Amino acid sequence: MKSIIETYEVASGAVREVLAIDGRIEAPNWDPSGETLLVNGGGRLFRVPLAEPSLVRVDTGFADRCNNDHGISPDGTRIVLSHHRGQGSEIFMLPATGGEPVAVTRHAPSWWHGWSPDGARLAYVAARGGSRVIDVYTIGVEGGEEQRLTQGEGHCDGPDYSADGSRIYYNCDRGGHAQIWVMAVDGSGQRQLFEDDHVNWFPHPSPDGQRMVYLAYPPGTTGHPADLPVALVLCDPEGRDRRVVREFTGGQGTINVPSWAPDGHAFAYVRYKP
Repeated sequence: MKSIIETYEVASGAVREVLAIDGRIEAPNWDPSGETLLVNGGGRLFRVPLAEPSLVRVDTGFADRCNNDHGISPDGTRIVLSHHRGQGSEIFMLPATGGEPVAVTRHAPSWWHGWSPDGARLAYVAARGGSRVIDVYTIGVEGGEEQRLTQGEGHCDGPDYSADGSRIYYNCDRGGHAQIWVMAVDGSGQRQLFEDDHVNWFPHPSPDGQRMVYLAYPPGTTGHPADLPVALVLCDPEGRDRRVVREFTGGQGTINVPSWAPDGHAFAYVRYKP
């Protein structure tokens, strides 16, 4: 398996190959500085300097079973990660320079997905009370009480904040297969943006509020598996003017977490070669 990290420039359609390596690397975040990407692989996190691309390991302390649900705070000072321990994935915080993680969530399983633009809250998905149903939650960055936003209306996943912090985009299969939904940050006003035959996951609004990118799986796909023919689709924040901008082998690991450049001119993703 070869992982190819690339960026796509919206205005020109230019594709840049950042780094190609053997093995599975997943889920790029674009640092607010614009200078590096953050990815995971083999249970660890790595920085990828865009000027001289390579994998530079981040010190994550005891967290050596990190999955692809990680991110960087809007001010660039902290990293949030999801690490498997005990009952499953839990969410932890650590300095952006590395260090010992501190738990944010008290319950498992929990998988991080979005950071509010003001830096105050995290959006994530979780299963509670022994149920296997995945719902959307938010919590303060210092922890505390979590707020449940969806109530078991299908599998809800991939929540990410709008540029102004007023809405949360997510995918949900309550209508039969995963489509893109949006709601207010308090969970009110839940609505599906559009409907098509593809299985659509991981909506990510751009930081300038002009666009959204999401991952489209083939019709009939169950969950969000790896190594399928997938497409990256650009649209406006209401799901209009949809257009496929990239097609390749990918899926799990391609664009699980927010990956826009801080100015919204491009986004990063990973494609794979068997």
